[in-house]
Amino acid sequence: MHSHGGDRIAAVLQAQGVRLLFTLCGGHISPILTASKARGIRVVDVRDEATAVFAADAVGRLSGVPGVAAVTAGPGLTNTITALKNAQLAQSPLILLGGAAPTALQGRGALQDIAQRPIVAASVKLVMRVRRVRDLGPAVEKAFAAAREGVPGPVFIECPVDLLYDEAIVRRWYGEGSSKGTSIADRLQRLYLRRHVEGMFTRAHDVPVPRVVDAVVPVARHAAVAAAATALGKAERPLMVIGSQALAVADAPRVAAAIGRLGLPVYLSGMARGLLGRSHPLHMRHNRREALREADCVILAGVPCDFRLDYGRHIRRSSTLVAANRSRRDAYLNRRPDIAAIGDAGSFLQSLAEWYDDQGARWRDWIGQLSARDEDRELEIERQAGSSGEFVNPIALLRGIDGIAGDDAIFVADGGDFVGTASYIVRPRGPRGWLDPGAFGTLGVGAGFALGAALSRPGAEVWLLLGDGASGYGLAEIDTFVRHGVPVIAVVGNDAAWTQIAREQVKLLKDDVGTVLARTAYEEVAKGFGAEGISLTKSADIAGALTRARAAAKAGRPVLVNAWLDRTDFREGSISI
Repeated sequence: MHSHGGDRIAAVLQAQGVRLLFTLCGGHISPILTASKARGIRVVDVRDEATAVFAADAVGRLSGVPGVAAVTAGPGLTNTITALKNAQLAQSPLILLGGAAPTALQGRGALQDIAQRPIVAASVKLVMRVRRVRDLGPAVEKAFAAAREGVPGPVFIECPVDLLYDEAIVRRWYGEGSSKGTSIADRLQRLYLRRHVEGMFTRAHDVPVPRVVDAVVPVARHAAVAAAATALGKAERPLMVIGSQALAVADAPRVAAAIGRLGLPVYLSGMARGLLGRSHPLHMRHNRREALREADCVILAGVPCDFRLDYGRHIRRSSTLVAANRSRRDAYLNRRPDIAAIGDAGSFLQSLAEWYDDQGARWRDWIGQLSARDEDRELEIERQAGSSGEFVNPIALLRGIDGIAGDDAIFVADGGDFVGTASYIVRPRGPRGWLDPGAFGTLGVGAGFALGAALSRPGAEVWLLLGDGASGYGLAEIDTFVRHGVPVIAVVGNDAAWTQIAREQVKLLKDDVGTVLARTAYEEVAKGFGAEGISLTKSADIAGALTRARAAAKAGRPVLVNAWLDRTDFREGSISI
């Protein structure tokens, strides 16, 4: 029995396999929350709407089922825009359910009533505005298919409050809200409202069984795969760069196996980090720019030629460029590929491996050359980790985290300089073991990503790596971790500055204005919210602090380690534009 519109939505969420609904409560969406809870969906309330969307984003990335967030109308929705845009640019599937003013009162100055479509449309794949109760379920079904098909991304459904409550309550609202006068205008108003309500609830008692609509996976043309195989067969120094999109649908072990059969060296980025485990011989971690400039055949699987590849300038013009991407725009961005394989990147790699199964024998010298460079860089990092200063050596700290984290660890990256350094040192344990914002470079993703990751993979060890600047966005969510029993291990790299910006700003403009922070006692903030707080000020204490943090997390308690860092030139010249 579907007693109200909120339950129609919850029924579809349940049918789609949704286990988690992230929210910040509001009167416009209360029926969705209560109905979801009644159907066994865990409702996780947070302290900022952006966190709810970031958490849903993480669930979509880790589970393959679009994550779901619900926010109230007006400012509830506008608070999500950065998180929505981040998901769109990261090609992450999620569903945002947004409340709205009553259908008959929109545009008349109702509470939190704004034109929501123009605000959200540029940040999502699809906007749906539901106007009848019977359309609520089908709209949610369509949203799940749309979020996953083609280039994945977020979808927004506007759900007016008068479609969500029980029909008798809604009729009473409109009856009490209409004039009791006898003038022609008053009678016409009552007639209009009565007919409006009739329209909203037309055939509302016809409740279809919720269904799961399978998303169509785009597959590259056979000719494109064959051309890529031919190009690879002629190559002497081939190279692959694989991004998050390669894991959008494909099973990670199958993609990893395909890479192994192909036998060419590979760089991993985004969600693809960890795809080959911690120490696969084909996985290169350093000197990517130099390798790309030397390669004679480059395969970009789910990676555009944006700022991360210096707009394609890292790839020499004489090399054969193969771009496998769901998005034609991304495949051709800044650099026209010689071979464009438009379709799912993970499926492309598996198809390519069926054509060409060399296992690296022809490229042994090339792989050895790249591996030797990696080994030299690792020795240099080890040397830098041994230097001592007044506070904590950040490289030594990150090596300590890499050494102590569990085999099931998930690393969430949120910050600039500290997190950028971590990307070279901390090795994800397996597929989908690393979460970062993606191309948008958004600060503030950390708390939501960590929340979604921990709840998607119960029992996994979740490490939240935070710059001290970025930590300010989500410190209040430590309260959320505590209330919901989510034992995240947060490590704040506290160098009292927005260092990634300060380094170049001071060098070029001779002024540190706006980049200076304090050695704030973030661990005391964590304690105030009921979490464990640990102060780490000396490199000699790294092992003890991390061991204590892991013990707290294993006991079910969230923990924050406030690490006072020494300054480092590890990422000198790393600013991106």
